[in-house]
Amino acid sequence: EVQLVESGGGLVQAGGSLRLSCAASGFTFDDYAIGWFRQAPGKEREGVSCISRRAGISYYIDSLKGRFTISSDNAKNTVSLQMNSLKPEDTAVYYCAARFPPCSNWPVDFGSWGQGTQVTVSS
Repeated sequence: EVQLVESGGGLVQAGGSLRLSCAASGFTFDDYAIGWFRQAPGKEREGVSCISRRAGISYYIDSLKGRFTISSDNAKNTVSLQMNSLKPEDTAVYYCAARFPPCSNWPVDFGSWGQGTQVTVSS
């Protein structure tokens, strides 16, 4: 069974940093694309970033302006999202999800999801 577990969320002041982690199990990690999504209250779930051994790295939200960086530690079956210079607009539940490559920013394309981790940025 595919299992994805997010961690690293919390409450942080504007301008601060958080590092989210997604721990994967139950599948061949290197064969899948792992995406990060976020959903703020009252808004649609949106794709943030995606990483794949076969398809590379994609970023989907221009307003991030390089503040977010996705990385993968294949030996540990984990994908991380480093979030710097956080803004209140980044407040959301952040999810990781898995699919067979290529990467995608559409939630419907991903069949396996973690439970999400709350990120709250105060002004």
